[in-house]
Amino acid sequence: MDKDSLQRMVPVLVGVGVVAISALTLKLIINKQKKPKTLEDPNKKYPLKLIEKKVVSHDTRVFRFELPSPDHCLGLPIGQHIYLSAKVNGSLVVRPYTPVTSDENLGYMDLVVKIYHANVHPKFPEGGKLTQYLESLPIGDTIDVRGPSGLLEYTGRGTFAIKPDKKADSKEVKAAKVSMIAGGTGITPMLQMVRAVFRDPHDKTCLRLLFANQTEDDILLRKELEEVQSEHPDRFQVWYTVDRPTGDWEYSSGFISAEMIADHLFPPASDNLVLMCGPPPMINFACIPNLDKLGYSQSMRFSY
Repeated sequence: MDKDSLQRMVPVLVGVGVVAISALTLKLIINKQKKPKTLEDPNKKYPLKLIEKKVVSHDTRVFRFELPSPDHCLGLPIGQHIYLSAKVNGSLVVRPYTPVTSDENLGYMDLVVKIYHANVHPKFPEGGKLTQYLESLPIGDTIDVRGPSGLLEYTGRGTFAIKPDKKADSKEVKAAKVSMIAGGTGITPMLQMVRAVFRDPHDKTCLRLLFANQTEDDILLRKELEEVQSEHPDRFQVWYTVDRPTGDWEYSSGFISAEMIADHLFPPASDNLVLMCGPPPMINFACIPNLDKLGYSQSMRFSY
């Protein structure tokens, strides 16, 4: 091949190379977007294998379950939850959970679970049936998982799709600010959303969290919450209240009150959505009456 022919071929070769690289990049993007989902059918149960159990405290565990392949994501939209089900003493027990992992985590799902042991709380002598079942589940055994489920989905950048009930169409709600009230294990859907917001550099939503527990030792995921707060102090703030504080406790004490809401959440506004998750007595007797008292619109509230 002479020099002139070679020179004429250089642009062609460069063009072919650019096309090949572009095609490869596009394929990688498409493959990333089309990562296989575990939860393909919300009405089907998927047996997931327990592969790791981490002890966080005397009554809190992190259970890691294996997904069908290392490339699988769970397939759970932000704001939605799953149901775990198992036969306990001959009866089917079904409970909702929100993983602390997301669809960015491939090959596994993590659940933070508070174990309610029998003969500890006088009002609940049997303890938590499913939490005790999980506590005794051997590594390598499976549990049935179904989902996604739920009436709220966070689609990103301050936009929510909320259904008034299961059969209704979802309504789009936009919020520049999100006020969150959580009690006990109700923190998991809040952390799910907090992480989703700060994972997206284009999401400018601001969040505040009021988190109620019985004691300081009962506060789940405190380290994770405060890490986000330290990284984004201008957009995320967390405040605690406990029923039984110790002498050096620096936050609030007692049940959720109007004063706590006014001091630590965003004020009522058309762009402030209030999210609540916790025991029904907390929602019905502490949250709702005090939100009413302070003038928060019912149309800008959602209870998980």
